Formats: sequence, structure tokens, C-alpha cells
Amino acid sequence: MQNKTVSNNAVVLYKNAAAIVTGDAVNGKFPIKFRTAAATATKPAVYGTQSVRQKDFVVLHEGPASSLENVLAFADKQTPSEDDMYNLASENALSAQIKECYELLASDEETANASVSLEELASLFHGSFPSDESWGLFTALKNTVYFKQNLKDFMDGGISFVPRPQSEIDELVKKADAKGKEAELRAAFLERLKTLKLEPGDFSFMGDVEALALGKTDKSRTMHDAHIKETPERAHKLLLDTGMWSITRNPFPIRWGLSMKSATEGLASPPDEERTEVSGVSWAIDNEWSADPDDAVAWDGNFLWIHIADPASTVMPNSSIDKAARARGATLYIPEGASRMLCEDALEDYALGLQEHSRALSFRIKLDADGNIDDCSVFKTMVTVKRMTYEKADELKDSPELKPLFDIARRNVERRKRAGAVQVDLPEVHISVDPETKQVSIVQESRPESADMIREMMLLAGEGAARFAFKNRIPFPFVSQEAPTVPDSLPEGLAGQFRLLRCMHKRSVGVSPSMHSGLGIAMYSQVTSPLRRYGDLIAHEQLRAFLDKRPLIDKDEMLMRISEGDAGAQAAKKAERKTDMHWTLVYLLQNSDWTGEAVCVNIDGKQPQFSIPSLAMQTYLVPDKTVQLNEVIKVKATNINIPEQTVEFVQVI
Repeated sequence: MQNKTVSNNAVVLYKNAAAIVTGDAVNGKFPIKFRTAAATATKPAVYGTQSVRQKDFVVLHEGPASSLENVLAFADKQTPSEDDMYNLASENALSAQIKECYELLASDEETANASVSLEELASLFHGSFPSDESWGLFTALKNTVYFKQNLKDFMDGGISFVPRPQSEIDELVKKADAKGKEAELRAAFLERLKTLKLEPGDFSFMGDVEALALGKTDKSRTMHDAHIKETPERAHKLLLDTGMWSITRNPFPIRWGLSMKSATEGLASPPDEERTEVSGVSWAIDNEWSADPDDAVAWDGNFLWIHIADPASTVMPNSSIDKAARARGATLYIPEGASRMLCEDALEDYALGLQEHSRALSFRIKLDADGNIDDCSVFKTMVTVKRMTYEKADELKDSPELKPLFDIARRNVERRKRAGAVQVDLPEVHISVDPETKQVSIVQESRPESADMIREMMLLAGEGAARFAFKNRIPFPFVSQEAPTVPDSLPEGLAGQFRLLRCMHKRSVGVSPSMHSGLGIAMYSQVTSPLRRYGDLIAHEQLRAFLDKRPLIDKDEMLMRISEGDAGAQAAKKAERKTDMHWTLVYLLQNSDWTGEAVCVNIDGKQPQFSIPSLAMQTYLVPDKTVQLNEVIKVKATNINIPEQTVEFVQVI
């Protein structure tokens, strides 16, 4: 244990730094003084004081030291730095003395492995051990390759050192040489980075820049050393400027913490269970590029049938698949492809219309004369499903199979309008990327009547499911929305649609039903996409548990799982929006001669706001003359900044 006297102006080691005792102990604590910040060219050193117990410091020298400033001054001027610890070529006079002392001790078998106290060792190589020099001599020994501190002695309150074996010295020097060469290489790299002209080997230094651009860290040593602000956007720009990334590299899904790959855990094969056979053919109508059909519709003359994919037949609440789907929240759809909430292999067994017969969870809806839902029943079913594109369905809208569905849809639109529904129709585009060439294509989407029909069928299914759950007291994810405050008069055309959009409130999801004013539906839930939305999947889990007479998820647990799934779904939506903007900007760079029409949608601000339908984008610009709402001008893109996701549009005269 420590046995040195603690006297006034003794030099002590406190938190690995020098301090001096400034008085006698009071209540078992000694007052000490220490430096909290070293002096700079413009600021003096800063000192602090504190009372500490003897067990919290180690006595370097019993003193008395003349002052803490003098103790620190000797160390600052005379001792080698830690950076020079293994650099034998950088030895000063003091380190040369330590080397001579080491050679003397190492040559004697009795002292080669012996522990020597700080005072004895300092007196041996320095000739004396003055109190004002004690901290500097201790630091010199700590920062030399020849000796190592006896840690066991230090834990007992003493300070001593042991000569290192020559083999250990050689290994340390070897590592230091390698580190020195790496430092030289890095310094040369940073010089090249200033000119943005890197060599192939330089990319090994850019890993931290890439990690910052991808949102995996918030720091970058390379950018710090290059005096570049450490932000994901600046990192992205640096990667583009140095050629490490091309403009087609999309960082946003990873930056939002999302996987670019689909879920991997496979679903079990659908169970053999009793199912209701639904006669006739049901229709899965979707976009031509849809690869995961999860709904089909039919009219049997009495009932509207809406069939939905049935992965909840094997995905049990709180299973590993359920938890993984909850973390994702939804399937991520980006132009590069889909990153699915459930594994790719699940489509073969659970999507509708990919096999001759499909298993479904079906909503059988009875409508009254006014188109209101009179009754909704839920069944586990086996159905025959045929796939059809929107375009083909439009051609066959007057056929015996499809005409009743279109009639029901039109009637449902009118019913919802009477209840205050607000429909906002804004331009939409489909963005695709060639996987080989990375060429981007943007096509403005038309709005087939059959797409509107399917939307109404899905709304009826959501309303029917909500009514069924409420009637049977099933804890359920109900979706609601406050009523918008719509002005008495709205502009016509696209300007009116943008004005409507500003009136809308965000939706809410909870376990108590409430009016979805935007849709004009008294109670509503989303149940039509369990393959790609977690909220729909958990709704199906509840419905199947009810049908199978198994325990239900209670309201508190349901609310927690809804919240977790919704957080993942919101992240996916944000990543999708950022990704769409990324590829739109790439498209504009790839098509530098692009021009398009811009429609004025708002003139209330400092600059008129325009919508560019062919890109599904909005922008602010000052045209060459005063414009009216819905007036069309021709524009082109300029100042495209992919990392910052900005672009300016200017009028083409």
C-alpha cells in the first residue's frame, strides 16, 4: 500500500495527471490543485481545485514542490511526447539518459527483470529526483519504449518500472514504424483529397466517409482531417466528387435504417384446414408490373366478395416472422426493386392468382339498396383467381363479370361523397431503373377507371372488417382522420387539388373506431395488403384468432404493436420519397435537354408555386410575367444537386 507522507505541496498523480496537495486533510479529504486546460497562444492555462481522499491519488513526490506551474513546465519542455514513444530516432537528452540506464540494467541479470521504484530509477538516469521534476521524469519513463510500469505495484499505491525484454522493444518499434508509414500515407492521401484526384489505393481511407453518407455513423475522421463539415450530404458529395460513388448510388434506404433485401425467414406451407369453397372466378386486377397480387374481387349476384392473401394462416402473433415484419412495418418499394416485409418465397404460396387455386381470407359483404354495408362476414376460403391488368379491365368494364363491380364502385363513391369524403387527385409517375445501364425512365401514370373501382372495393373491405371487429368486440387497428376544413370556394383544376391537400389532416391509428372523414367512412381499417403492410397483417392475425376461437391480442398489446409497425412503415415511406427524388434528379442529369410543362397551383406566397405533372414534382419560380392559377409555362432544370436533393427550374422562353 502507499506509504509516502502526504504533506503540503506534495506532487501527486490524480486521474492520470499531475496535481499538488495544497493543505492538510479535512474530514479525510486533501485539497489539491490541478490543470484543467493547457495554455494556448491566446489563452492562459486554466486550473481547478478539489478535495479528494488519499485512496484516489498516488504520491509521486513528498515535496515540497515550488508550484504546480513549475512542475508542469518541466514536463512540457523536457519530456518526450507520447507520439515519440517508439521513435528511437527522435530521442532528446532525457530519453537518451533513459536509454543508457536501460542498457545498464538490462545487461545485469539481477536487474534485467527487477522492478525499480520511480525515485530510484530517476536518480539513476537523471542523477537526482527533484520534486519540481518528478512529474516530468515519470512522464518520460511512461513515454519510452525501454521501460513499462509495474501495474500491480501501482494498484497498491506505489510507482515502479520494469525493463522491457529486447524482443518486446523490437515488436513495439516495428509496429510504430508501420504506424508511422501509415501516417505518411494518410498525409499524402489528404493532400490528394484537396484536389479531388485520388489514386485507387486511396479508397481504403474513405470507408468512414461512406459510413457517414449511409447514416451508419455521425463522424468521419477523414472529413474532420480535411476540414469538411461532417454531414451525410457533404459525405455524399465528397464520394461523388472523388469518383468513389456514381450519381446512381442511392443511399437513402440504408440511411433510414432499412434493409435493401427482403425478409429471409420462410413461411411454412399453408396448413390443411377447412375452407369455404367460393364458386366462380374472382379477379386480381393491378398494374402490369405488379408482382405480389394480394387481393381479388367478385360479385356472385347477392354478395360482394373481396378476397385477401392469407399469410396469417401460418404467421402467428409475436412469432419471429411477425416480429421481423413489425420491425420493417411495410414492404419497401423503390425503382431498384422491392424489399419485402415477408420473404420472397411467400408469394408463391400466399399471393392470389399465381396458382390454380388460392387460399384467402375473404370478406363477404351484403349491400343495401343505397350501397351501404348491411352485413360483413369473414371466411377462410379457397378461390379461383385470374389476374388482369387495369387496362384490360377497362376494356371489359361492361362485361357480365365486371360491370356489377364498376356499378358498386360508382355507387360507393357517391355514398362517401354524401358523407363528406374528400378525394385529392394529384399527378403520379412510375419511375423505373434499368438494372444494367442504370438509365432512368419516368412515365406519367394515367388513372384507369378500374383502378378507381379496385380502390372502392378495398375501402369497402376495410369498412366491412372494421364493422365486423367492432360488432364482435375484437381489439383491432382502426384508422381515422379528422375532418378537413375546406374553404367554400376552391380553384378549379390542379390548383384546386393542391389547395385541398393543404386542408387534410394526418391519419391516426388506434384501437377505438372513429370517423375517417377524408374517406367519408364512419369506421375503417386497412386489411387488404397483409403481404406488404404490418398493420394489415396484425389485423388478419386477430381475425383468424377470432375465427379459430384462439386468444386475442388485448388492446394495450395491440396498440404497442401498431405503434411499432407504424414507425417502420413511416421510415419506409420517407425512404421511398427520398429515393424517388434521387432517381428523378438522376433522370434530369441523364436527360440534360429535358423540358416540361409546369402548372401554377398557388400564388399566395413570395413566389408562385408550380406543379410539374410529368415528374410529379413541385417547385417555386418567378416566371417572366404574372401568371394565373392553372396557367401553364414551359420549364427546364438547372443546378441539380443530388446530395442535397435540390434542383432549380427556370422558364423556357
